[in-house]
Amino acid sequence: QVQLVESGGGLVQPGGSLRLSCAASGSIFSIYAMGWYRQAPGKQRELVAAITSGGSTNYADSVKGRFTISRDNAKNTVYLQMNSLKPEDTAVYYCNAQIVPYSDLRQYDYWGQGTQVTVSS
Repeated sequence: QVQLVESGGGLVQPGGSLRLSCAASGSIFSIYAMGWYRQAPGKQRELVAAITSGGSTNYADSVKGRFTISRDNAKNTVYLQMNSLKPEDTAVYYCNAQIVPYSDLRQYDYWGQGTQVTVSS
């Protein structure tokens, strides 16, 4: 039913930029929040940035000033603008959404398949 589709990952040089997109589709009643997590090899998954339906944002300290999260509620889409990328930003980035589907009046945590971001020269 509900599915998250990510795009925008790839290979970029240090100091470069990427823009990630994640669109939620399906029988959606409401979306409370959407965000991005990342997981580097050998490390636990960590929150990168999140945004609520009202526009409140939260960022990991490591990306503040470099990344910007935004959303288009009409399109059920969240974006992550990633500037001044560093090698340590290399990870698989996962879209996350807290969604109430029509099929069940209960909030679920949905995840995208992940998109690889590699920062290397």
